[in-house]
Amino acid sequence: MFESSPRVLAERPGIEPQSFAETGFTLAVLEPGKPTGMYHAETGQEDFLVLAGTCLLLIEEQERTLRAWDFVHCPPGTGHTFVGTGDQACVIFMTGARREGKTILYPVSETARARKAGVEAQTDSPADAYAPFPHWQLGRPEAWADLPWI
Repeated sequence: MFESSPRVLAERPGIEPQSFAETGFTLAVLEPGKPTGMYHAETGQEDFLVLAGTCLLLIEEQERTLRAWDFVHCPPGTGHTFVGTGDQACVIFMTGARREGKTILYPVSETARARKAGVEAQTDSPADAYAPFPHWQLGRPEAWADLPWI
């Protein structure tokens, strides 16, 4: 829930605050040449909006260049990932359904492997897919000073 919600809702006394546990979102910052994650397909749908910079969408063994305000909808089962391009960071708003029983598959994709964003062997285990990489850490990306809102 946004901090400003009580103020907004105060002007509309008939509306109660709502939360949506099944909705998740991420603000991803991609540095040039780096992927958002490993190429994967989920049983939940996902949507993506590029806010700044450029990136390469790897989707169903195809590559598509995206720039600010390009929108992508991935129905359940769509293989995808993103790789930063250009000479500045790319910012992507990501949202999707978070449902109990949702599964994920990391299929072998030669297109993704060529961009260092694909697994060597198919797996349904995030731990196995990301084993070659350091553990994710909370913090500002190296390209923080180059972001458009700084």
